[in-house]
Amino acid sequence: MKHCVFISFLLIIFLLPAKSVQSQVIPDSILQRLSLPELGPNDTIPVPAQVYNHTEIIPSTMLEWIFVSAKYPKHLLAKRKEWTRLRNAVYVTYPYARRAGFIINDMNAKLATISDKKKRKEYIQSREKDLKKEFTDPLTNLSIYQGKVLMKLINRQTGNNCYELINEYKGSFSARFWQTVAFFFNSSLKQPYNAKETDRTIEEIVIEVERMYGYAG
Repeated sequence: MKHCVFISFLLIIFLLPAKSVQSQVIPDSILQRLSLPELGPNDTIPVPAQVYNHTEIIPSTMLEWIFVSAKYPKHLLAKRKEWTRLRNAVYVTYPYARRAGFIINDMNAKLATISDKKKRKEYIQSREKDLKKEFTDPLTNLSIYQGKVLMKLINRQTGNNCYELINEYKGSFSARFWQTVAFFFNSSLKQPYNAKETDRTIEEIVIEVERMYGYAG
């Protein structure tokens, strides 16, 4: 019997609109149209009430908040740690990828107008100095994992993987050399970037970073 009463009470609470927990005075014009509950001789204790379904008055109250907590399952905890590590890497490397992407895209646009090999080489060397000056110190402090994420993000910003960029600017021999170095670090300069599938999580975090720090474009 107690269970039935309790369930009925819960149903009433959940069926009530959100305003049921607020105190309110019911105008006489509305009271005249309502079906008031029948009171017995011992019904002398006033209780909060709410107009329900525009036709009747029923008692209403709010249950106390109950907080339930549980330990993370091990498999979910491992996934959360992996996601947190990736999120931190994106937060650290995205500003570098964004800046590098801007410089590289600018270089690509300029190189598209230069056909003379000597002038192309001179231009690349001049811009290479700017890249080294701006990125050498901060990038040497990145971990291998953060470096992998950075290569993904540079691909995202430029539409080219790092192998293609090195091959374009420094030649195929240099590109193969750095690809071999990356291989020993369990990485690859040829990492693709697929925002809708394999790199969907990175893309979601990037959008979060852009929204948080107000990056435009």
